Amino acid sequence: MALPFVDVSPFLTKGSPSSPAKVASAKSLYDACHDVGFFYLKGHGIPQDRCEFVLDTVRRWMLTATKDEKAVIARKDAGVDDGDGARGYQKIGENVTLGKSDFHEAIDLYATHTDTPPCPPYKPIEGRNLWPNPDFEATFTSYIDDVLSLGAALMRCMAVALSLPEDYFESFITPSFWVCRAIGYPPLTEAALENNPGGVSCGAHSDYGCWTFLLADDTKGALKVQSKDGVGWIDADPIEGAYVVNVGDMLMQWTNGLFKSTVHQVVHLGSNYRVSVPVFFEPSWDAKISPLQTCIERTGGKALYGEVQYGEYLLGKVSSNFYAAPPDGK
Repeated sequence: MALPFVDVSPFLTKGSPSSPAKVASAKSLYDACHDVGFFYLKGHGIPQDRCEFVLDTVRRWMLTATKDEKAVIARKDAGVDDGDGARGYQKIGENVTLGKSDFHEAIDLYATHTDTPPCPPYKPIEGRNLWPNPDFEATFTSYIDDVLSLGAALMRCMAVALSLPEDYFESFITPSFWVCRAIGYPPLTEAALENNPGGVSCGAHSDYGCWTFLLADDTKGALKVQSKDGVGWIDADPIEGAYVVNVGDMLMQWTNGLFKSTVHQVVHLGSNYRVSVPVFFEPSWDAKISPLQTCIERTGGKALYGEVQYGEYLLGKVSSNFYAAPPDGK
């Protein structure tokens, strides 16, 4: 089974009249989200050379930065120095999925919280991003802005797919409390895993937000999407000029389960150093999310989820990302 394609180009222009192209795009999005939860997004308008430069920026820093340089921007618990419990560099094995350490290193970045004080100490997620250097910051700030515009276009497409006004979601996503990860995956060798019992590069999980826009290098066979039977795995290999996009848990709740948040994992068995940059497009921090009435009607007439404030929901999810379960459950 191959992932479906969605062409978002008809929705890149805000407020344009309805057209057959928009209707077709919205239908393909609906089918992809309902049936699979993963798809290739084309027609996004972000140049390929720009995407490659972002990936090269990550690879260059991960492979050339010294331990001391990485330590300068290391993630720290909230209230410790400039830490907020979420932002910054994580060494191999520090990120945790389902209680097990993952075999990758990463820099985690978040939108600026409106209550962020000018200086530490910071509350959870209410700190400032820890950038490797000004060039890295400039590259990522510009790139994330482009992906946020793309996310807003996909929300317009989603609105039409659900028979809602095209601008229905605008107040919920302005501004988006986005998350971005710059990730480096060393080869997953037996020797490398001696001190990392997780067994995979990134453990099986579903994303907890709305949309994930994945930019990855040309490594094949690493990203695997769980098939409908819950047993097999589908390779979601990169395709030049397209993003791999998936539905997150928050969007599944918003659509009352109509759209599927599909489990996926990364198992990088190649010999190269794999790089990926997922940008997670989210509602605004204060947005209150509850199942849409149109989706309730399409899923049996009963709301399956209660209302949540997105920021509080995010805090609960992020708090479990960095603490692995003790060996043998002790």
